Amino acid sequence: MVPEESPSSENTLASEGSRTGMQYWGPAIVVSLAMFIVAINSALMNVAIPAIVEEFDTTVPVIQGAISFYSLMIAALILPGGALPSRYGIRRVMTVTLLVYTVGTLLAALSWNIVTLYIGWSLTMGAAAAVLLPLTYTVIMFSYERDTQAKALGLLAGVSATGAAAGPILGGALTTYVSWRWGFALQLIIVGIALFFVQYVSPGRLTETHRSLDVGGSVLSIVGAATFVTGLLLSGKYGWLLARRPFFVGGVQFNPFGTSPAIWFLGGGLLTLAAFAQYERRIERAGRLPLVPLHVLTNGRFISGVATYTIRSVVMAGFMFVIPVYLQATLGHTAFEAGLAMLPYSLATLLVATFTTGWRAYLTPKTLIQVGIVLMGLGLVLLYEQTSPEQTIRGMVVPMAFVGIGLGLMMGQIVNMTLSAVPTANAAEASGVLNSSSSMGFALGTAAVGSYLLGQFYGGVVDGVLRVEHVAVSAEQRRELVLALEDAAETATEATRQDFLNRLTPAERQLLEGIFEAAMVDAQQSALLFLALLVLLLLITSTFLPRQISEADDGTEHPESPQGPTSDTSETAVED
Repeated sequence: MVPEESPSSENTLASEGSRTGMQYWGPAIVVSLAMFIVAINSALMNVAIPAIVEEFDTTVPVIQGAISFYSLMIAALILPGGALPSRYGIRRVMTVTLLVYTVGTLLAALSWNIVTLYIGWSLTMGAAAAVLLPLTYTVIMFSYERDTQAKALGLLAGVSATGAAAGPILGGALTTYVSWRWGFALQLIIVGIALFFVQYVSPGRLTETHRSLDVGGSVLSIVGAATFVTGLLLSGKYGWLLARRPFFVGGVQFNPFGTSPAIWFLGGGLLTLAAFAQYERRIERAGRLPLVPLHVLTNGRFISGVATYTIRSVVMAGFMFVIPVYLQATLGHTAFEAGLAMLPYSLATLLVATFTTGWRAYLTPKTLIQVGIVLMGLGLVLLYEQTSPEQTIRGMVVPMAFVGIGLGLMMGQIVNMTLSAVPTANAAEASGVLNSSSSMGFALGTAAVGSYLLGQFYGGVVDGVLRVEHVAVSAEQRRELVLALEDAAETATEATRQDFLNRLTPAERQLLEGIFEAAMVDAQQSALLFLALLVLLLLITSTFLPRQISEADDGTEHPESPQGPTSDTSETAVED
């Protein structure tokens, strides 16, 4: 008897040659749609913060908490979520996950209070996104052979960049002219289309071996990732090492030895993840199946790809944070206009990542990745040189395109190179590890670059005011002034801002605007230099990548069974 959802089904990789048209490209379409909705989701919420605060009569920190909780859910669940296709049919996992995402989207769109928004968006949609992100890569690796894999993965990279750039445009337009709730309604339409194309995804599992849930590994991975990301989320406000302000838990202050809570959460998260790796080693040595096989965690080709991909996530998260903030806070553009300024970057990424995957016939994938990294750095340097109050969106086209072309060259190769380093049977676990590390990289990039930018800005404002007033203060007094300014900016509403401005004379208002503008320009230049240094680190890390994608690792040597060379049960399953 052939087991239900056997990899030998007619819809699996084995029948790739017999599939044409929609049957062939259906899996790529559904994962592209899934990637797009996840990419635009956070951007839609970020733009809608003021409108949601006003409608629910709440505060900015409360809505920012919902965004942070959403990120936390993804980081915590992405590793165990990524392993689901190894236990259940790929089509089944995709269908159920999209349905769960639909429920969360409906709750968010119809939310009548903050609690409903947290449950619908942060909890439900966050959990579904944690499964969708690694699942997109798994479907591509399972459904196509090497050359098509590269094209499809390049398309996914471009779709992700386009979604991140389109989010502010869509969110700004919908929030301004209709309602922020329509952003979720738009996602419902896209999910409905994706559910139609799910029928073209293979129903097979990655392996015929029965895999029970690794409860211990799942708990350790969830706790470790959640704790680490919590530390990143706390770092901006409370500091990375030494406490910038008191941290209270249940009315009790927690700042041991004057340290920030962030360093304790970060350290605890790293220790838990180290314990997770040791636990997985013990599970495998005991003859049981771990959440992530040991040979995946010790695969040098795979780990070098994960490290490079993660640092790329740090860079791009910082880039996607500082550019829109600068365009809106300094140059006075709307969220819609800021999104338009990002278009050269996102379109270049989409086109280059999609159409350059075949260039590895002329240049090694490693060379293409490194050329892309250099172009990203060049784009950042050009943006640094242009940074001024007179900077225009038109003038940013070339440097933004350089960053997009560089990212496209890199993404057209790096994901395929990394996932091809492991057998197809372990594609789900490998995709989970890759996406888990990437999500932590995005959290780190937003926290590190974001806190650096805002710290430079608030410090510049304080220094500017002190210079104008010819007042000298100690370093401790300056620090207290910076913290007070941060707190005031965080808790201020539009009404309190207008009230403050109305009490200023025209001359005072003009002077203050000049101080704010100069501080933001200096902060933006500092942040771009910081990003350029991270790109240099990315280039150094890329030197550890293999020059070529090995024929033995790319998955092409076992088209008859998605389980690949590690399978010892596939023939028996077919004979039965």
